[in-house]
Amino acid sequence: MKIGTQDQAFFPRDIKEKFLFLKEAGFEGFEIDGKLLVDHLDEVKEAIAKTGLPVTTACGGYTGWIGDFNEERRLNGLAEIKKILEALQEVGGKGIVVPAAWGMFTHRLPPMVSPRSQEGDRKAITESLLYLETIAKETGTTIFLEPLNRYQDHMINTLADARSFIDENQLRYVKIIADFYHMNIEEDDISEALHMNQDLVRHVHLADNHRFQPGSGSLDFKRHFNQLKEDGYDGFLTIECRVRGNDPQAEYMKALHYLRQSLG
Repeated sequence: MKIGTQDQAFFPRDIKEKFLFLKEAGFEGFEIDGKLLVDHLDEVKEAIAKTGLPVTTACGGYTGWIGDFNEERRLNGLAEIKKILEALQEVGGKGIVVPAAWGMFTHRLPPMVSPRSQEGDRKAITESLLYLETIAKETGTTIFLEPLNRYQDHMINTLADARSFIDENQLRYVKIIADFYHMNIEEDDISEALHMNQDLVRHVHLADNHRFQPGSGSLDFKRHFNQLKEDGYDGFLTIECRVRGNDPQAEYMKALHYLRQSLG
């Protein structure tokens, strides 16, 4: 398993300098914002060639959710995701992280009654995934379907929820991304959920139980990494977290060291 990272505010803003910084820091891959990739494709290609640091995946960078309540936004989002997948193909990226939605509605906060039925939710997500399946096939990429916790989304909260869409529609180019932070809230046992879905988990996001940097909270990363090893997972572990501390960069490097120790 290799350790990658999303962007952070304390990374260099210049793309080539950013890639060089990550390479020298010891990261083995970069999960890029989709819009940044599309808008600066040539610069990203040059940065990859200069440093040898791969773009592993894209996350974000589109404006409509695959389960959006608004049909125009949903279709716009799909069009933008298509462009991101085409750009990922050009740089050798594996795929894009896609939740059903984020921050659109939750049953845990008022008004607590969704403006759309559960059947309507499933229809929107299914139509989106069937479309993206064709684009992923054409581009040789993967859609990483991400369950989010109940406070950020109401449609797909567990690995089993994500699996149901893949199995019911016999999707080959849609897999599951397991996010330790969301799993800490939604799964009875992170390791068990990873094991039960080992055939579909193809990407992993890392944050501690409180969403801050790994090693600063209570999650047992070593146990969960051992489960991934036992199940033969050989993909990326990508840090996606907030960072707290007086020196965020130093704290982030400390988290990277902690993760390497936990991997053994």
